[in-house]
Amino acid sequence: MTPPIRPWAVDPLPWVTGTTAAAFDAWAIQERNVPQAALMERAGVAAARVVHHLHPQGAVCVLAGKGNNGGDALVAARSLAAWGREVRLVTADRPAPHPLLHDWPVSHRDAADLDDRGLELVLVGASVVVDGLLGTGISGAPRGAAGRIVEALRSCEAPVVALDVPSGVDADQGRVAGAAVRAAATVAFGWPKLGTLLHPGRAHTGRLLVVEIGFPPLRPEDRAGLLLTPAWAQGRWPRRDPVTHKNKVGALAVVAGRTGMAGAGILASRAALRSGAGYVRLVTDPGNREVVQSALPEAVFVDASDPGAVREALESSRAVAVGPGMGTDESAAHLLRQVLAVDRPRVVDADALTLLSEGSEAVPAGARTVLTPHPGEAARLLGDSVEGVEKDRVDATERLMDGTGVGVVVLKGAPTLVRSAAGMNVDTVATSDLAVAGMGDTLTGAIGAFLAQGCPPADAAGLGLVATGRAGARAARGVGLQSGDIPEALPGVFVEGPGHTDLSLPDLLLDLDPAR
Repeated sequence: MTPPIRPWAVDPLPWVTGTTAAAFDAWAIQERNVPQAALMERAGVAAARVVHHLHPQGAVCVLAGKGNNGGDALVAARSLAAWGREVRLVTADRPAPHPLLHDWPVSHRDAADLDDRGLELVLVGASVVVDGLLGTGISGAPRGAAGRIVEALRSCEAPVVALDVPSGVDADQGRVAGAAVRAAATVAFGWPKLGTLLHPGRAHTGRLLVVEIGFPPLRPEDRAGLLLTPAWAQGRWPRRDPVTHKNKVGALAVVAGRTGMAGAGILASRAALRSGAGYVRLVTDPGNREVVQSALPEAVFVDASDPGAVREALESSRAVAVGPGMGTDESAAHLLRQVLAVDRPRVVDADALTLLSEGSEAVPAGARTVLTPHPGEAARLLGDSVEGVEKDRVDATERLMDGTGVGVVVLKGAPTLVRSAAGMNVDTVATSDLAVAGMGDTLTGAIGAFLAQGCPPADAAGLGLVATGRAGARAARGVGLQSGDIPEALPGVFVEGPGHTDLSLPDLLLDLDPAR
């Protein structure tokens, strides 16, 4: 049985940082005259609706801190009480009275009046806890009463639904400075916050749901990028004309595979064919001829040691994918120079990235070049350490763009980030099931296929990520997934819908499964 199509989202759906969200909230209120009370009411009621749908029975413990996040929590508490739910309210640094409760009889305790044991007792027996303590404004580890409550939640067995951002998670970069809530679900208002998409914050976020609460559309200067989801891909898949042929559909040259590494070229080529390329030329070591022609008769074998044949293959193709398993010796460097001498959209991966980082050839700047490094390759290109790249992956993509002048950087990882002149798109589809050898080769082939079909480079990169991520889910092998499973599952991805959610809520914009 095909697994559920996740994630579900509308398209386009931008992400924002916590800093951007706060500034936009102030602009909407002050400049566009959107009533702050109306936004808080919409947010709190929407959150209460999600909580009620996910956990329809039992007592609800609502934790409300100071500021707007706590106000949202109070509205949620009042709404749930009005719907007949038993609600226990605990406030932190929020003095009474609480007019947002509208006089509904809600059991209320102030955290300042409770010792640690008292906090634990308030949480006992709740079927769900609503975290409205800190929201997007946190800087550093939780402190004071809010910090004590976050610590108490460590021993709480009830699932937690966080509002906007789990308390203790930095909304800008996903960093966790100290104790932080591990939510089963997070309800974000307007747009997902970047800190809930990046690790370690993503691991604290759980199921990520975004609801619309009445904000104006984001201003152009606030749109830093989009989420890569099946809905995003649905309107961007290449469409074939009814009257066409293999070259018009998209011819791709795959330059991959030294002797003994034919598998890398085969995986990339097979993924390209399954992603819609009409004609694939595999430029590889002559020693690989027999295994290539046996394993992949659909691809045209090109002898990598024949300069004339290589040049003809490159010039006859609409795009090039170069790097998987090609080696890093002088013959590989010479082959890479041949590739870079031909003006075609190209995706550069694996050994080709190593050669570039060693200075064997200048990095091919230009809008039509896509680099797809993993953190180790990115570190070599930047002259940095892997730790330096992973410490700030967003900054690393920007440095790679600035330092190389390429059109698109795909920094692979959790999550994969796609940086271009238009901004930074964030992959939401991949899981740790794809952490196995050869997955990068299949991604390279898929991106190359979309380039060959005429997709803009940033779109080609995003489509490759969504397609291979969804193919991994369709293969339904979990941690037993192999890279060879991906090409066989790819065709079904292109006929899938944009996804679904089991929550029938008209204001729901995004429903992402927990990270795994």
